[in-house]
Amino acid sequence: MSAFELFVRGGVLMWFILGCSMIALAVIIERWWVLRKAQVDPQRFLLQLKVVLQRGDIHDGIDFCSKTKAPIANILKHGLIKYPEGPERVREAIENAGKEEAYYLEERLGILANIAGIAPLLGFLGTVTGMIGAFRTIEVLGGTATPANLAGGIWEALLTTAFGLIVGIPTLGFYNYFVSKVNRVIFELESASEDFLDMVRSGSLNAESGK
Repeated sequence: MSAFELFVRGGVLMWFILGCSMIALAVIIERWWVLRKAQVDPQRFLLQLKVVLQRGDIHDGIDFCSKTKAPIANILKHGLIKYPEGPERVREAIENAGKEEAYYLEERLGILANIAGIAPLLGFLGTVTGMIGAFRTIEVLGGTATPANLAGGIWEALLTTAFGLIVGIPTLGFYNYFVSKVNRVIFELESASEDFLDMVRSGSLNAESGK
């Protein structure tokens, strides 16, 4: 019996579980790409930005940040835009940009968490409804049902549970992996942002608003 035939024998709930798997796969690919773009060493980027500012001015620093598609670049860019207005405005801009980047990094992770829980539950639901059908068969046959009468319905019912677990377990694994990666990136962003604010307050950037 082919995999497709097994899938069809599992019943209508198999299609819902398949839909969950496709959504999960799309989210996993999209989140992997987002986190891949975020893999820029914040401390190294901050040092490079400091060199740019010491050699040029604020506009050079903003241009440098604009050329890098990474959360740390966007956060520091917002801080540089407010640099002429003083350290407090820089801090506010960095905090707001940091919240936006954190939200973007965590976006759609809740979908993975939901699918990791829903897919196995759909599988269990399919098994329960299948078992109800098996007991209904016993009732219809007046208690004379043989194991052969029930075996087919029972193993078909268990297919949904197996498929639900096959979808749910990897999805949960990816969810936990992405959460740990996001937490690590956010920690590094916060650390680099604090170092940047210390430089702003101490005046060690030696940056000017224009040439």
